[in-house]
Amino acid sequence: MPPAGRVQRRVAALVVAGLLLGLALLGLRARRSAAPQELQELHPSQGPLDRRHLAVVVNTADPLSEAIGMHYARARRIPDRQVIRVRFQPDQVEISPARFKALRLQVLRRTPAHVQVYALAWWRPYRVGCQSITSAMSFGVDRRWCAESCLPTRVNPYFARGDVRRPWDQLGIRPSMLLAARSEAAARRLIDRGVAADGTAPAGTAYLMISSDPVRNGRALNYDATAATLGSRLQVRIRRGDALRGARDVIAYFTGLQQVRGLASVGFRPGAIADHLTSFGGQLEGGPQMSALRWLEAGASGSYGTVVEPCNFPAKFPDPALALSAYRDGATLIEAYWRSVAMPGQGVFIGEPLARPWAAASAGGKQ
Repeated sequence: MPPAGRVQRRVAALVVAGLLLGLALLGLRARRSAAPQELQELHPSQGPLDRRHLAVVVNTADPLSEAIGMHYARARRIPDRQVIRVRFQPDQVEISPARFKALRLQVLRRTPAHVQVYALAWWRPYRVGCQSITSAMSFGVDRRWCAESCLPTRVNPYFARGDVRRPWDQLGIRPSMLLAARSEAAARRLIDRGVAADGTAPAGTAYLMISSDPVRNGRALNYDATAATLGSRLQVRIRRGDALRGARDVIAYFTGLQQVRGLASVGFRPGAIADHLTSFGGQLEGGPQMSALRWLEAGASGSYGTVVEPCNFPAKFPDPALALSAYRDGATLIEAYWRSVAMPGQGVFIGEPLARPWAAASAGGKQ
């Protein structure tokens, strides 16, 4: 994150973020007050996403991508026609906008019309120009999703939209998530954890950390509201400190730091989500800041990080209240995470997209 400066732009962006969050929480509370029968009448045949709605995209030039994609297709019983093969150089962290536009067009042409989301079976590349690869796959290549300097970007039409159960059919976008792992063994562990999470209704705790880093601690302002929104549906603990050590019941872990220590002592429940608000967590190969991949390697099933400098706007990172409410209400991981980020153009979503710990919480049951 850059040092203090550009005050007017940051204040304007924070006002925008606050308005977005306020509207989202109002909508969330209104939906929570509706009776289950009313919700069922609104969406009589639309349960959460499942294997019928996901396509796996595999890079045939990358043996690891092939291995990840095939294991995922078997584990989730993805139909063969929903495994889409493309070919591109796998050893670069970035793919050029021109090359990606052509690749995305191939994917779109091969995608069955009923598919709503993508799982991208690789960890490199994770960037397209100034965009994350998950936003570029979902929205197309467009610099308005990744404004330079400390400016807001375009707003995610899926943000806080619990009423949208079929994003392609209703919004014309297919949310994407990287099945990211550096080895086949790590990928298998990630995938198997996600599958094992389904329907377990884990008695875990969401830990919301107030770190010592004032620049990256913006989400803490809304932690009390998060706990109030979740109520008795999920145990929430708000803690001060830069490390959560020894907790063995973690279903969510949100913090704001360049580096997160003590992950080896943390016990993540299958299906757990975790991320740290920092500038370059989405640079998955690592660097001066911790890669979001470390969360998956430590046992989480989903994470998020930005691939270019976003400035410390909470709107560019997951909102814990929205993510956890959707997840606890029976959404899949990809639905919950994507609905929680107002401006996701610079951030990459990683993890097992169909993990659904609270499968019985909504209509449709386990798939």
